[in-house]
Amino acid sequence: MSISTGLSILATGMSAQRVRMNLVASNLANANTTKTPEGGAYKRKDPVFKSTQIEDNEGLSSVAVIEIRTDDSPGPKIYDPSHPDANEKGLVEMPNVNVLEEMVNMVTASRSFEANVQAFQTLRDMSNRAIDLGR
Repeated sequence: MSISTGLSILATGMSAQRVRMNLVASNLANANTTKTPEGGAYKRKDPVFKSTQIEDNEGLSSVAVIEIRTDDSPGPKIYDPSHPDANEKGLVEMPNVNVLEEMVNMVTASRSFEANVQAFQTLRDMSNRAIDLGR
């Protein structure tokens, strides 16, 4: 494996985790949004990752976000007849965003990103040391 291949693989990991973090931020920002342009409460979103084999390198894989999936499960309903989005029974459908779950996703994405950054820096340092040895 060349240094550039390793750096490229790590960059795909960082990019995938950045997408995941952006979706977590969107989910958290809309945790109380009861009306969207599509109608109804906000629905949480998740990335779908896929491992992609790297050509000419058996066993090496990068990662790609192949889809942003919308969770269509219903959100909780609360009784608030004064809410502008309440139905005839006074119930308001809230987003299906679980703030605790999103916080766990945020920490996991952040740690994965940090691990890729650390590996990127280590690979870069190894490359620089190899160049220094050649001098």
